[in-house]
Parts: sequence; structure tokens; C-alpha cells
Amino acid sequence: MDFSNSNPAKDDPIDAPAPRLPASTPEIEPGAPTDLDLMHAIQKEDPEALSLLYDRYNGILKALILRVIHNEAEADDLLQEIFMEIWNQAKNFSAQKGKPLGWMVTLARRRAIDGLRKKQATEQQPDAWVHNATEEEITFSDTRILVRRVINTLPPAQQEAINLAFFRGMSQREIAAKTNTPLGTVKTRLELGLKKIYDGLKELRDEL
Repeated sequence: MDFSNSNPAKDDPIDAPAPRLPASTPEIEPGAPTDLDLMHAIQKEDPEALSLLYDRYNGILKALILRVIHNEAEADDLLQEIFMEIWNQAKNFSAQKGKPLGWMVTLARRRAIDGLRKKQATEQQPDAWVHNATEEEITFSDTRILVRRVINTLPPAQQEAINLAFFRGMSQREIAAKTNTPLGTVKTRLELGLKKIYDGLKELRDEL
């Protein structure tokens, strides 16, 4: 499905049917956890599982977002929001209703379309979103601000790992190479950083 066609009647990403699952998905190495294993681990608040899921599918989900948003920087921001939503909404995933990738694709498409609608409304009428935003959109925007506040409280090494992984789209191996840090150390920093973000969000929400 190509959203680059100039005919809005046929190729409007908002009205288009839900995308099919990618024909080619990353190969899982022997002994590596399955997608279902990772989702169950995320439901148990294991940040390492989220990091592994990100490494496995950030490329596929970003490609999906770009077919709706058509803006690299905005797609990067939205991708990070989507993975935070995966973390927060993992409890709602059920293997009986489908596979993890299908659930994530649906979530990503919905979030991308929401982002496109918000952008279009803002361009047409700068203050329109303020008046028309749904409670869900406002809540998610607040979460994004809270996440940044918590990240700023992390130790510098953990901040760097989180920023490179979730705002620069780097894999754990790429971060290790860029920072000249052992892969195991990178994994630990990401795991500790994500755990602190989760705990920090809980504390901040309790204060609000």
C-alpha cells in the first residue's frame, strides 16, 4: 500500500484499511526469546524485554509510521511514544486475540493516524488541537513530558544509553560500538534506566 499517491480519494492514510503484517520479519536467533515471551516479560515489567522488542521491530514500525506521517523527525518521535505505549499497555495484550506484532502494528497505525490528524488540525487552525484534543491525546502528551523529566534525573551513562536507543533508534550493539562500552554494560544501563523511568512515572503520576 503506497500513501505517496497524490489522489486523496484513494490513498488517504486516515481512511485506508489497516496495513497487512510485513511480508518479511526479522529472523529470531536460535535460543532467543519469542515475541510472545517478550510480551509476557514486558507484562511483568521487565525493561530488558522492551529493549529487545525495540531492537527487533523498530525498523518495521518506523516504516509503517512513515507511510502515514511522511516526516523522518516526527516519525522518530512517534516511534518512541509508541514503544512507551507498548510498555504501558502491554497488560492489555492477549495472545488469544492475535500475535504480538499484529497488536503492535495496530497500535502504531492508530497512533500515527492520531498524530497526522493533530498535525493537520494545527496547520489549518493553530489552536484547533487545544480545543478538540481528546482526553487520551492530552494524557499521552503529558506522559511524554513526564518521561523526559524522569530521563533528565538518570545518571549520565544511563541517559546516554536511553537517548541513543529510544531517540536515535540505535540497537544495543550499535550503542556499544559508538560509546566503546561492553555490550553487557549497555544492556544493564538500558535495563536500569527503563526501570527508573517506569518507577519515576508512577511516582510523578501519584503526585499529580
